[in-house]
Amino acid sequence: MNRTRRLTPIPFTAALLLVPLAALYAVDAPTPAKPNIIFILADDYGIPGVGCYGGTYKTPNIDSLAAGGIRFERCFAAPLCAPSRALCMFGRYAFRTGVLDNGRGAAAKPDKEVSIAKILKQTGYATALAGKWSQLSYLDTAEEGRAWGFDEFLRWDKSKGERYWKPAINKNGQPVPVTETSYGPDLHHEFVVDFIKRHRDGPFFVYYPTPLIHGPILRTPDSKEGGKGKAKGKGENSLYAHNIAYLDKLVGKLVAALDEMNLREKTLIVFTGDNGSVPVGTINDRSVDGHKSTLLEGGSRVPLIANWKGVTPAGRVLKDLVGFSDFYATFAELAGAKLPEGLTFDSQSFAPQLRGEKGSPREWTYVQLGAKWYVRNDGWKLTEKGELFDMSDAPFAQKPVPADARSPEANAAREQLQGVLDKLNPAAGETKTRKKASDETKQKKKELRRSKKA
Repeated sequence: MNRTRRLTPIPFTAALLLVPLAALYAVDAPTPAKPNIIFILADDYGIPGVGCYGGTYKTPNIDSLAAGGIRFERCFAAPLCAPSRALCMFGRYAFRTGVLDNGRGAAAKPDKEVSIAKILKQTGYATALAGKWSQLSYLDTAEEGRAWGFDEFLRWDKSKGERYWKPAINKNGQPVPVTETSYGPDLHHEFVVDFIKRHRDGPFFVYYPTPLIHGPILRTPDSKEGGKGKAKGKGENSLYAHNIAYLDKLVGKLVAALDEMNLREKTLIVFTGDNGSVPVGTINDRSVDGHKSTLLEGGSRVPLIANWKGVTPAGRVLKDLVGFSDFYATFAELAGAKLPEGLTFDSQSFAPQLRGEKGSPREWTYVQLGAKWYVRNDGWKLTEKGELFDMSDAPFAQKPVPADARSPEANAAREQLQGVLDKLNPAAGETKTRKKASDETKQKKKELRRSKKA
């Protein structure tokens, strides 16, 4: 029988042995009741965008979630939207799913990948999506929504129009009437609150990938300046800061709605971002190394805050390594869900940490974009080219280590991390990105379109 297996980074010397998924879960500890789960995914939002991480921007409501829960200092997404979204939805690395960059989202199909929503649905959760599904695919109809495991969805339809003002919105396969004053993030918030009210007896799972704060950076309903021009400047009074403030405001409104319904003790709120991108990329006035689309620390290091009132220890800060694929096993464990057989997962649960336990933190995490990748542990990073970096000053700098370095620590790290990459073997999987069409191909397509219109 082909048993479902996953890659587990513990212990390090056996980091990549495929082990039974049952080993993910402790059997000797009492399991709390299934929590409702709200997974908020901000768009293009790295750690410099959050006040409690030492960022420039003011985020009192997000900071409040951290103060009442757990703030993870070292969570790693992919450095682009589609690969990150595939990681958290499917729990598998890009070389397995084929979602290598923003041009390969269609590689993940519901008959090939099993989303975490579908797993939770099978254990009795009501499930919904609100926000951005792009750059993934196959979510235009109610039937496609159910194929992914969503009972309901309200998503921005990138193919039909804008995401913010007078947005193109698809609700369960049908267009939503909007006006010039309709603001996309408000519509998503209202849908989420309404869904929760209708399923307040739980359990429910809400995947909430808000379009904020991805460009174009326009005014928000709270912006004092008129017009809808792009952001100018990077300070507290810029439109960019207005967008972060509005994201923070909606987080606060959602928490208030849960309080009003007496659901906080029953609900896990997870807040994160899909890549490390903000204009003022500083932490405590030091510049973060890298940004969106780069395989530097600033490209993938994102905020991760978990708040489950009465369960997560208030004010705890953890340096545990967390990868974006880990949400899958974590949510499954909390729900008591069985993972599908016949697939290899790259997901390690951090559910014990959410319950205040030490857990078994990762010893390494893996990041890939296209045909480039690296594996990183507590203090070192090794790329697909064999380049080793000292990460002791991360996220502000990475220090290259010469191949002939005689440091015992560096040599031990190189050997260990190379062993991880050898067993992962990404090169044997999907590594080819979508090729851009040549000028000749583009011209032929234009001529074909003209001939069809003639």
